[in-house]
Amino acid sequence: MSSGISSSDFTNSAGSGEPFGPPMIGALLRTPWEAVQRRMLERLHDHGFADLDFAHLSVFQYPGPQGARPSALAARLGITKQALNYLLGELERLDYLLRQPDPHDLRSKRVALTRRGASAIRVIRDAVAEVETAWAQQLGPERFAEFRALLLELNELT
Repeated sequence: MSSGISSSDFTNSAGSGEPFGPPMIGALLRTPWEAVQRRMLERLHDHGFADLDFAHLSVFQYPGPQGARPSALAARLGITKQALNYLLGELERLDYLLRQPDPHDLRSKRVALTRRGASAIRVIRDAVAEVETAWAQQLGPERFAEFRALLLELNELT
């Protein structure tokens, strides 16, 4: 006997093609984060760092790669060591960073930013400051300060 339900009914929300409800916190955080990433990349390209793309931004995210061991950096970023080593190789080839011997453990390497890498991070931070200023103007300074304080609190809790 046929139940009257097709397989396509299971691949979309109740067969309607609509979302399963209002966006949850992950989507609400992702959308502004993607706007921040777009601004960072725009500003980087505007300042002569046109060889960087979205994948590279993860390596530069706060607190940055400076002094990190590649294995620890991969764990912090939530990517495989192989994926990170690929990105580090590209960034090394593009003169943003170096992998240098760890002076305390010669079996390990540490990431060191080049001048070009440090300059790119300054552009990234300026781009994020632009976004924060725009959001503070749009939301109002008090609401934006409260939003920022809540995000700081969430970061401490996780």
